[in-house]
Amino acid sequence: MNKDLLTPGERLVRCLAGEDVDRVPFGVGIGWGLWGETMERWQRESGQPDLNVAEALGYEPGFANPAIESGPFPHFEPVVLEKTEDMVVSRDWRGITMRNRLDGGSMPEFLGYPVKTPNDWERLKAERYKLDADAIDKRIAEDWELFRARLRKTGEAVQVGAFPWGVFGTARDLLGAEELLVAFYTEPDMIKDIMSHLTSLWLLLWERVADQVQIDHIHIWEDMSGKQGSLISPDMVETFMMPCYDRIADFAKARGVRLISVDTDGDCQELVPVMMRHGVNTFFPFEVQAGNDIREYRRQYPNLGILGGLDKNALARDKAAIDIEIEKARWMLENGGRYIPGFDHLIPPDASWENFRYAAENLRELCFTTEPV
Repeated sequence: MNKDLLTPGERLVRCLAGEDVDRVPFGVGIGWGLWGETMERWQRESGQPDLNVAEALGYEPGFANPAIESGPFPHFEPVVLEKTEDMVVSRDWRGITMRNRLDGGSMPEFLGYPVKTPNDWERLKAERYKLDADAIDKRIAEDWELFRARLRKTGEAVQVGAFPWGVFGTARDLLGAEELLVAFYTEPDMIKDIMSHLTSLWLLLWERVADQVQIDHIHIWEDMSGKQGSLISPDMVETFMMPCYDRIADFAKARGVRLISVDTDGDCQELVPVMMRHGVNTFFPFEVQAGNDIREYRRQYPNLGILGGLDKNALARDKAAIDIEIEKARWMLENGGRYIPGFDHLIPPDASWENFRYAAENLRELCFTTEPV
């Protein structure tokens, strides 16, 4: 195969779909992102205050998301509610109240959410989640001529969805995690309506996108697992979520969309087989500390596209620990393919620039020289 015939986006989609590629994409996915504190450390250690990690290490183009509004619209008005020397409490554009470190060095502490009762949801649905044609048109902010020109230049694949939009994930952002889990039992009809209505909104938007460009990838952000597994049972996943996934899969089939992926942190062993039955063919990031081993997933699910799964914590140790992760990636490429190497989440600030560069350079060599099997 002549590698010049594949754009980066085509290579990416074909790799995860299990089709022939000239080589494996490099530097794609959340496993190549990093925390703000990590960047500050690397800028100091590299002596480059304007360090661009993607350019320095040769990351390749990935997915391009068109500019559409997939959440509350109009947005909530962001407001700062409290501020100290190192912390700030604010309400964001989604209506979520949270406490953040001012240096952005950790996950936020969530304090409040926009939906507390069914009446709250009905009001929010009527005000910020309208489905009429005029409301949908107003959510499209993309200049399609410029977007198509970008695709011609970069060769990216087209993606819709992604953080923070998911059937479970967005419902949790409307109610809060604990409140959502309780509401599955106390307000099941509201939860089903939230999930169905959000799916209707997204499908209407994606139809507009598909009228303009070919969509390659639908990404569903869920983050619905912890170290002990899924936050809801497989039966509840089937009952509440999978009717929405079936509608998404029907859209993908009708519009020729090749990839449907799910992002969920934690142990996703219970979720993979359920979601694969309903059209999902790609998962990430397979957090190692939650007990995930991508080699076991490959053995069980040879038709599953996998991104990530390399232990980010190895980057805080030594090159011997990193080499173990590199060999894990090599095994994946040599035993079924459908894999793009990457770490199992954002790179934390305990990873040195030297260690990360060592890992990236070796993984890049692996991607460019190992023929997927």
